Amino acid sequence: MHKLTRAIVAAALGMALAAFIPGSVLAQSKGKIICWKDKSGKVVGCGDKVPPEFEDAATKELDRRGVTRATTETAEERAKRAAQEEAAAKMKEEENKRHAEQRRRDQALLNTYANDREIDQRRDREIQEVDRLIGQFQGLRKGAETRRTTALDNIAAAEKARKKPSEFLMDEVARAEADMAKFDKSIDAKNKEKEDIIARYAETKRRYLELGGTRTQAAAAPAKK
Repeated sequence: MHKLTRAIVAAALGMALAAFIPGSVLAQSKGKIICWKDKSGKVVGCGDKVPPEFEDAATKELDRRGVTRATTETAEERAKRAAQEEAAAKMKEEENKRHAEQRRRDQALLNTYANDREIDQRRDREIQEVDRLIGQFQGLRKGAETRRTTALDNIAAAEKARKKPSEFLMDEVARAEADMAKFDKSIDAKNKEKEDIIARYAETKRRYLELGGTRTQAAAAPAKK
């Protein structure tokens, strides 16, 4: 039943094409017939050879019964398809590189640690170093704050004695406040670095265990904050 339906449809298409193609073209053709299209995809002519002005146009090849045997794309369509294929190939290549790099990193991770406790220990060492630097900046900030307080007290004392505060004292206040702001910024940066370390090692540990790394029996030491 389906074969009969397809045959009827094919015959109808063939008759429609035959009606479209000039009788002289069908009569003169001893084999294939080539129809060429305009940019909108509409057939604008048929014959045994595509005219030079339509060499870049899309075509379709028909037999003497009007049945399509082959088709070609326009030059624009071919260029677009080639660009798409090139982009797809490049994307695939980049994906393969990412997978290869991920495999390399995974293997390096498994080779670096004997168990997940070693990950915690390295994390804690890095955090301790950051905490040490934070302590240094806090000490320096305290020193700057003391300098400002001393300068302000001296300015207040001069004003109480109805004397003009020296330019040195005024500059000292500005310098101390600038130093305090600088150390505050450094402390904030180090606290952010500590958060990043904790997050990075948490992800490292998760991936290590996901890859089948050895989990220690004892509870892992909590991250220091």
